[in-house]
Amino acid sequence: MQDYFLEVQGLKKYFQAGRPGLFNRSVEQIHAVDGVDLQLKRGEVVAMVGESGCGKSTLALTLMGLEEPTAGKIAFESKDITHAGEHARKLLRQKIQMIFQDPYESLNPTQTIEEIVAEPLDVHGLTHSKAEREAKVVKALEDAGLKPAASYMYRFPHQLSGGQRQRVVIAGALVLEPLLLIADEPVSMLDVSIRAEILNLLADLRRTRQISIILITHDLGTCGYFADRIAVMYLGRIVEIGPTHEILSNPRHPYTKALLSVVPVPNPRLRKQRFILQGETPNPINLPGGCRFHPRCPVAVVQCKLTDPAYVTVGQAHRAACLLLDSNIS
Repeated sequence: MQDYFLEVQGLKKYFQAGRPGLFNRSVEQIHAVDGVDLQLKRGEVVAMVGESGCGKSTLALTLMGLEEPTAGKIAFESKDITHAGEHARKLLRQKIQMIFQDPYESLNPTQTIEEIVAEPLDVHGLTHSKAEREAKVVKALEDAGLKPAASYMYRFPHQLSGGQRQRVVIAGALVLEPLLLIADEPVSMLDVSIRAEILNLLADLRRTRQISIILITHDLGTCGYFADRIAVMYLGRIVEIGPTHEILSNPRHPYTKALLSVVPVPNPRLRKQRFILQGETPNPINLPGGCRFHPRCPVAVVQCKLTDPAYVTVGQAHRAACLLLDSNIS
């Protein structure tokens, strides 16, 4: 049995669409996350991929406790944290930290870099002297690649580049020495030349600190470079999950194949036929019956409209059982 330190079972997060009124007593629900199972080992990187609106960021916010789960269970270090109270959640934040997408919005422009990175220490009361506080800030900044730290501590965010700002965000997460980082599109706002530096930094932190990382991204190329496993989400569910090399080399779900078909390749001879999905993603309020991908699936049959597929393990990957037959999508 695998030694998982984060286990998610049947996690659901629904949002109300509007408010009940005099003539409309029932309230429709948006199925943002709808039955997610996920396990994570210490030091492992799992990449969550999928179209915008598939539930990746909502899943991250729910794992962080910033959204209350509608149903399901979250266990961290064998402890149930699904509905942890305020005090327990504060203690958990020392072990689980989040890196947000936009460093321009996640940094307070009125604070110095030292104040920004030291704020988590102050909130949790983890230092007992000014010297200890400064030493932890210096270590976090330098671990995040801002060396020497003295050159950055007394600057303000507007005096830094985009890549440097994102390193400050990472330093603010590292200062608490967490076990798990949830990185929501950590490089999407950066220039291409800077993205590799940030990804290399996260890879180094994973190796030196044994930090586990849940990486939320649209970039499958990033997954191939950085992740141990890939989880593909569609309309609130994980439709395929497995080792990175297996998902990238032998995708079985038509949705995964569609995502991979549009990834640019440098060698024109290696290009495959692009598979562009037709139609729009179904409304998460009124989900289609049966397999929720069938309205856009080119290999759907009548049974797909009637049966919601179970999931089984195939090789080392977890896939929809109804898709075990060979597909004609290459």
